[in-house]
Amino acid sequence: MQQNGDPRRTNRIVRYKPLDSTANQQQAISEDPLPEYMNVLGMIFSMCGLMIRMKWCSWLALVCSCISFANTRTSDDAKQIVSSFMLSVSAVVMSYLQNPSPIIPPWVTLLQS
Repeated sequence: MQQNGDPRRTNRIVRYKPLDSTANQQQAISEDPLPEYMNVLGMIFSMCGLMIRMKWCSWLALVCSCISFANTRTSDDAKQIVSSFMLSVSAVVMSYLQNPSPIIPPWVTLLQS
């Protein structure tokens, strides 16, 4: 098998073109950090609700967990979101098991005096 010339096919050569920087910026903008922030806030408020027994922290943790769950993408890990949600639910349940009285807002005591 004798090759006389260059075996490369010149019609199949494709020149390198760098990626468009605006496409990279659009991809970076589409990555929304809100679910991660709400997940962390939910865990922090859950711990405050469990440790300090503050009911409003427990409810705020539940709200943050719901926001995190609502804004997640399908590619995210569901275990972390479910664990944060269950932690916030357990914080609400435990805070009401320890003290079943309703939350008294701070401005009620100011209005009574």
